[in-house]
Amino acid sequence: MSNSLSVIAIYDIGKTNKKVFLFNEAYEVVYEKSATLPETTDEDGYPCENLELLTQWIRESFTEIAGLKEFNIAAINFTSYGASFVHIDENGKPLTPLYNYLKPYPEDLKKKFYSRYGGEIMLSMHTASPVLGSLNSGMQLYRLKYEQKVVFDQIAYSLHLPQYISYLLTGKTCSDITSIGCHTNLWNFPQNNYHEWVYREGLISKLPPIFASDKVKELILSGKKIMAGMGLHDSSAALIPYLTNFREPFILISTGTWSISFNPFNNMPLTVEELQQDCLCYMTYHGAPVKASRLFAGYEHEQQIKRLAEHFNKGTDYYTTVQFDKSIVAALRLQPPAPAKNASSITVFPERDISSFGSYEQAYHQLILDIISRQISSTGLVLEGTDVKRIFVDGGFGKNPLYMHLLAEAFPGIEVYAASIAQATALGTALAIHPHWNSKPAPADTIKLVYYNIGSEQKK
Repeated sequence: MSNSLSVIAIYDIGKTNKKVFLFNEAYEVVYEKSATLPETTDEDGYPCENLELLTQWIRESFTEIAGLKEFNIAAINFTSYGASFVHIDENGKPLTPLYNYLKPYPEDLKKKFYSRYGGEIMLSMHTASPVLGSLNSGMQLYRLKYEQKVVFDQIAYSLHLPQYISYLLTGKTCSDITSIGCHTNLWNFPQNNYHEWVYREGLISKLPPIFASDKVKELILSGKKIMAGMGLHDSSAALIPYLTNFREPFILISTGTWSISFNPFNNMPLTVEELQQDCLCYMTYHGAPVKASRLFAGYEHEQQIKRLAEHFNKGTDYYTTVQFDKSIVAALRLQPPAPAKNASSITVFPERDISSFGSYEQAYHQLILDIISRQISSTGLVLEGTDVKRIFVDGGFGKNPLYMHLLAEAFPGIEVYAASIAQATALGTALAIHPHWNSKPAPADTIKLVYYNIGSEQKK
């Protein structure tokens, strides 16, 4: 054992990819294993995670890594997507499928809930949760109570997915503030406690005690002493490397299917207007609210590049070859006003006549101009009233020079950086319990930054 490398194991469970990493004390990935598991369906035929296969993979992969002689697993932690509950009985057996958070929510039940507890606006303001149906995970538990009372009564504990994964290996049941605080409808942010409805509906008895996200339990797993974290929501975990590295106020725009602007330095309560414009709160691993705004920009980009590729007879990834051109931007800004936006569209671009553009490059510049127009508004919602010095962009748009140049131009008083972190979510999950297993200082070079000045680009 003395010659084995001390590591932390991190389970990072995404919707598509399930991964386990081993990080050494310098937070370098020294081992990685991943799997893609086929979905199944729930009792209504709606697609959902195959909980049985996931459970099997977690247990088998841990047995495998625990048996690797070259590594000594000193600690373990877990992260996963949110808005997903696993309901277990007193023997730890799941009682229901892992319901999909996109599953439509019954309108009559939703009306009954909000009319009973103060209306959509009031409840949303208290819980920092827009009305999102099943994506408000507390509503899944409420639905079980009224649609499957027999099952509800059998529940010993309802565990958010990161805590269920932790439970599979540690045998410990707990709740975690990063999962509870993420648009669940469960948490009353002004009172810093569960909302009154959780008590009145008897849900509180199904929720195990909250365990601090930066603490561990010392356990014996596979014959070894291991410091075990109890799991984190993935969006909160991805913020941790930034909170560890930067002290001055910043906004992180995390881009993928959604572009989410996180401002950990905005402590002002959500307003009705902000909620109506898709703002919400997440929670840091220390339990502080993080105001965030969401824009479905990555999805819109994905749909529109297919449209452009078809019209201009290009590959769907042709946009990656397009370089930022100031003259194209200037010419497009002289064009007549944009068409009216369809209510279901994210930007005005779907209403534009593509044949009016002389080239793919010109059309693509217009698409990014239209996305940036909405991004300015979305990010502005969480920027207002705070002394933010920097904006970091990670994910797909961070690698897009058009997006980055136009964003830098839109916020001239703020430094704008493309940021990249290898395995940011897994790394953040490891850093959350850093002092409990690693005597070395947390590394300061995990984030690679590219600075975008207006009209120029330089590395820092």
